[in-house]
Amino acid sequence: MLNGFKDFILRGNVISMAIGLAVGAAFTAVVCFSNAFITPLIGLATRGTGDFSKAFYSVDGVKFPYGLFVSATIAFIITAAVLYFCVVVPMAKVQNRFTKEEEVDIKAALRDCPRCFSAIPAVASRCAHCTSEVEPDPEALSLAKLPVQR
Repeated sequence: MLNGFKDFILRGNVISMAIGLAVGAAFTAVVCFSNAFITPLIGLATRGTGDFSKAFYSVDGVKFPYGLFVSATIAFIITAAVLYFCVVVPMAKVQNRFTKEEEVDIKAALRDCPRCFSAIPAVASRCAHCTSEVEPDPEALSLAKLPVQR
């Protein structure tokens, strides 16, 4: 029962959905952090006034507050970075720890015998049907962790 729950939690789509919800929920809090700390630092670095969120330009009396967009973009990038490094990377490590490496089935990879054209395993050195000697496939030997025969 617990193994099923573990498999459900460690599925990629559940983690992605949780991250999406966390990004949406944390977005407002990070906007506050961004407006309080990051925006003034950008203003200092660019020799601006320090409050980048109030920056705008006008065209024919219409105001375009581009600073709000820049502040929202900075907030989104900060949120995404924190979630990636604090949630996605650790979860990937946990998921890799519990994922078992699948064993290679040496009989699954088939090829045709050059003499009788019947299907034989790629690692075979002799055909089971006509008993002729064949050269094993080196790639299949390496996947099966068998020594290369000469």
